[in-house]
Amino acid sequence: MLTFVENCFSPRTAAFFDLDKTVIAKSSTLTFSKSFYQGGLINRRAVLRTAYTQFVFLAGGADHDQMERMREYLSALCKGWNVQLVKDLVAETLHDLIDPIIYDEAATLIEEHHTAGRDVVIVSTSGAEVVEPIGELLGADRVVATRMVVGDDGCFTGEIEYYAYGPTKAEAIKALAESEGYDLSRCYAYSDSATDVPMLESVGHPHAVNPDRALRREATLREWPILVFDRPVRLKQRLPAFSMPPRPALVAAAAVGAAALTAGLVWYANRRRAAALTT
Repeated sequence: MLTFVENCFSPRTAAFFDLDKTVIAKSSTLTFSKSFYQGGLINRRAVLRTAYTQFVFLAGGADHDQMERMREYLSALCKGWNVQLVKDLVAETLHDLIDPIIYDEAATLIEEHHTAGRDVVIVSTSGAEVVEPIGELLGADRVVATRMVVGDDGCFTGEIEYYAYGPTKAEAIKALAESEGYDLSRCYAYSDSATDVPMLESVGHPHAVNPDRALRREATLREWPILVFDRPVRLKQRLPAFSMPPRPALVAAAAVGAAALTAGLVWYANRRRAAALTT
C-alpha cells in the first residue's frame, strides 16, 4: 500500500503501467475483434484467429518472437481500415468490453498513486486508437502507445509509425521524464512481460505483475516485488467507492496546506518571541 503523499517541493514522479494482463485481464486489441467483425472490418476467419491468439496470450504470455508475429499479423489485418470507424467502434463498446476486465488491484494502485501526487502513465504496445480511450476510462494522465501510419484517405496504410515495445518503452519513459521533470529514481513501473524489463529497470520501483516465467525469474533474481492481480471488476462496482478530485484540486489542496503550515510556523515564532520579551 502507498501511504505517503509526495512533498509539493520534491521532483515530480509518475507510475508507469503496462496495459494488457497488468491493468486489464486480456489483450486490449484482441478484445475488440468481435466489435470489428460486427463493424465489417474483419471476417469470421480473422475473428477465430484473434480468439486463438488471445488464448495463447492468456495461457503463457508472449515472448519476443510471438510479439513480432502478432505485430506483423495485426499490421496486415488493419491495412485499409478507416481510422474514424475504428475509433467509433471502440467508443461504442469500450464500457461493455473493457470495464468488466479491469483488475480491481490495478485500479486501486492507480488511485493510490494519484493520491500520492504522482502522474499515471499507460505504456502499451497496443494501438493508440484503443489505448487512449482506455487510458481516459482509467483516469490516466498520459498514454504511450503504438501509432499506425494513416494515409490521405483516412485509412491505415499497414505501416507502423511508432512501435511502443521493449526498449522503445524505456526510451519513451526517459523522454517523458525529461519533458515533465520526473525523477525516475522515485518513479514506479508495473508489467507482466519480460519484454518490458527495459521499462522496469529504468525506474527506482519496478514491479512484476502476473509475470510470465521469464519475468518471474528476472524479478526473483533482482528482488523486484511480484504482485498477483486476479480480481477483474467493473469500476462502478468497486468497493469502497473512491472519488478522486480533479488533479488541479489536488495541487490547490497541497498549496493551501503549505500556506497553512507556513502561517502556523510564523504564528508560533511570534508567540515564542512575545513570551521571551515578557520574561
